[in-house]
Amino acid sequence: MEPEHRHHDAHADHGGHDKHAGHDKHAGHDPEQFRRKFWLSLALTVPIVLTSHMVMDWFGYRLDLPGVRWVGPVLGSVVFWYGGWPFLVGGVRELRDRAPGMMLLISMAITVAYAASAATSLGWFDLDFWWELAALVTIMLLGHWQEMKAIGQAQGALAALAALLPDDAERLDEAGRPHPVSVADLRVGDLVLVRSGGRVPADGRIEEGAAELDESMITGESRPVPRAVGDRVVAGTVATDSALRIRVDAVGEDTALAGIGRLVAQAQASGGRAQVLADRFAALLFYVAALAGLATFVAWRVLGDTDQAVVRTVTVLVIACPHALGLAIPLVVALSTALSARAGILVKDRLALERMRTVDAVLFDKTGTLTRGRHTLTGVAAAGGLTEDDALRIAAAVEADSEHPLARALVAAARDRGLRAAARDFRSLPGRGVRAVVDGTQWAVGGPALLRELGVDVPPELTRSAAGWSRRGAGVLHLVRAPEPGAARVLGAFALEDEVRPEARAAIAELRAQGIRKIVMITGDARPVAEAVAADLGFRPGVDEVFAEVLPADKDAAVRELQSRGLTVAMVGDGVNDAPALARADVGLAIGAGTDVAIESAGVVLASDDPRGVTGVIRLSRASYRKMRQNLAWAAGYNVLAIPLAAGVLAWAGVALSPAVGAVLMSASTIVVALNAQLLRRVRLTPED
Repeated sequence: MEPEHRHHDAHADHGGHDKHAGHDKHAGHDPEQFRRKFWLSLALTVPIVLTSHMVMDWFGYRLDLPGVRWVGPVLGSVVFWYGGWPFLVGGVRELRDRAPGMMLLISMAITVAYAASAATSLGWFDLDFWWELAALVTIMLLGHWQEMKAIGQAQGALAALAALLPDDAERLDEAGRPHPVSVADLRVGDLVLVRSGGRVPADGRIEEGAAELDESMITGESRPVPRAVGDRVVAGTVATDSALRIRVDAVGEDTALAGIGRLVAQAQASGGRAQVLADRFAALLFYVAALAGLATFVAWRVLGDTDQAVVRTVTVLVIACPHALGLAIPLVVALSTALSARAGILVKDRLALERMRTVDAVLFDKTGTLTRGRHTLTGVAAAGGLTEDDALRIAAAVEADSEHPLARALVAAARDRGLRAAARDFRSLPGRGVRAVVDGTQWAVGGPALLRELGVDVPPELTRSAAGWSRRGAGVLHLVRAPEPGAARVLGAFALEDEVRPEARAAIAELRAQGIRKIVMITGDARPVAEAVAADLGFRPGVDEVFAEVLPADKDAAVRELQSRGLTVAMVGDGVNDAPALARADVGLAIGAGTDVAIESAGVVLASDDPRGVTGVIRLSRASYRKMRQNLAWAAGYNVLAIPLAAGVLAWAGVALSPAVGAVLMSASTIVVALNAQLLRRVRLTPED
């Protein structure tokens, strides 16, 4: 077998420069940076809050310690410049780009709070905002930390693609002797040896040998494909049963694997860059706060009260600090992510979770998603006096030493039925089957190529069974006795099919109950296989769709086609060939048992391979969106009410909102948002068996 380690440098540059595509306003930031800033700011915020005169008045205690009055100014300045720096930079960028959003609103709020608190420390005003400043920066760092975790997945997906290539290849010299070389050193025209069970290191054509190749990671075809002299093979595929000599005709950027990598990078770079709801609210709130602050200052100045003009303006701008607004979405996302993780749903991209509520078409990959991705025995027929058990017992004995997936399915079926026999003189017939001696008689097991080579006819009773199996897409193997030309007889036939997951039908029924308009299945398998699985799953003719015999680029194109019809598409898959489609889809969901590439390319990963998990993601998305809207409405409503009162519009009636009362209301608003988010715990995420 190929080495456990992999070559991780190949194609590493694909998309690496675009790590932050779609996140320009956060360029240069990473989750680790925000994690560090959050924890340090939190540690500094605690003493700032405890030593605040406003907080001490609320709770009726005093801390008369030497230098206590400098705790706020000193630690608050550290929090402002260290923790708040990303927001200040982001605010300047939004201002320069004339696209105000959350970053500009946060930077304005913390700058005003810092200036007002510094002025108070100098005795110019009586506004204790140090604790507000520190709490705001810390809360925003927490939300931003969660946000940044979703950035940079393209590089991970491409690294996982590169991992399919072995580190080394065996290049043959002019005398036919193999020499280990790095895959990176291969050149077009080189002749390489791929041993049985080994992975093809580069694209090329077979010059010597025949074998069945597992190409499922590239084509999605669930059955190994026979390849012989002259056939083309692609890097990353596996020779299952025999050695091959391959003439390299494409390396590096020109390989099919690299092409898939480019598709992944392009699809992720062109993914939706929709603004979060909070950004739209923040942009509106920025204009409201700025205009309200200006109007407040002008109004009080016209009334001749300069002191009140300054105090009221500062109060308005600080009241606009988006505590609850800033938490409205990050808190829901953090909680929904934690809840989903415990249910085996890993949310990698918060925007993917948001978009899931709008999905009206779910596109399933067949192999490994709706089916188990491994073959099982579904039919046995016998002739010439053999019983079905006899035929299966002999065939399993002949196949016992084979590593072929179909052989393993036969052996497993015989073992489950308690059928055992010993074989000797095992020999592989590359591309045709295997042969061995059982109970003193020569037997062979293989497909159509074996029958053609031996020139034997299939008995009518077996032909009828095999024809029916083939029509529904099953692979058919035959048992042949005395496999010599002129003396061979076909005495058994076996149907082997990719097993449909028992949960798949329930998943599709539940998706329909949730209002999903269209269920689509896509596969690299032949159309009879796909149609048989669709019928078994209860696909609705004329409503649901089946895409069969598709290649990686076709899967990506299929997603684009569905999107061009106005459908919002969720793609569910598990293989390398699914990665471009997962990245292109509005939401990509990877079955956790799948390949690293599929997992890296998806926005949501299902840890189990139960497709019913998709319905849990939809429920979570819809519930999360409801909570986000409710929280945003509450947070925005608080500002709509508090800003006019802070400006003093009811001062003539003796009603004025002091900074202290504003801070209490702000804290209450934050608590309401937090409690409302907790109601997400009621959502059912796991299937009900």
